[in-house]
Amino acid sequence: MLKVNIARFLPQLKKKNKKVETRGKGLILFSETSEAIRAESILKKAGFDVKMVAPPYHLRKGCDLSIEFNIMEQLAVERILKKLGNPPLDIVPITEKMLEPVNILRETDYGKWIMIRTANMKLTFDKETRIIVNISGGGCPDVPYLANEMIGKKLEEAPSPRELGYTVCAYALNVSFENAKKWIER
Repeated sequence: MLKVNIARFLPQLKKKNKKVETRGKGLILFSETSEAIRAESILKKAGFDVKMVAPPYHLRKGCDLSIEFNIMEQLAVERILKKLGNPPLDIVPITEKMLEPVNILRETDYGKWIMIRTANMKLTFDKETRIIVNISGGGCPDVPYLANEMIGKKLEEAPSPRELGYTVCAYALNVSFENAKKWIER
């Protein structure tokens, strides 16, 4: 059987599909959160434009996260995920309003502080000093540890939650953390 290095052909696939990137989106569904997190990492490294979202409730099959992607790249996405041992449970095109994913990221300005919420995890920092003043939410056992390691430190000095924990809460907090760092660069 002929083995093909898919990563070698991804740049050519992406160049050919540039004109159709706005045509439609799809959702990649997984049975476990760790699979969704790993798939996001794989696809981003391969150069795909993907976004972690919460699937609509009626599409959830055990995991509260899914990946939104350009549906025109479905074949290449499926191939690379299967090849690297992380096949999706299902892939669904977003064709109706009721199928739109839920944005898991929200930002709230409290005057002196900014709170960035991803799913149920919240990170609040002082706009002036850039010091993390609060971390809350989630229900994972590592949330107190994450809070202890990060509160009181400047955003640019705090450790990355993704380096500290492996739960969905650590993942969500990392999304908030990365967006907080982007906010201070504005």
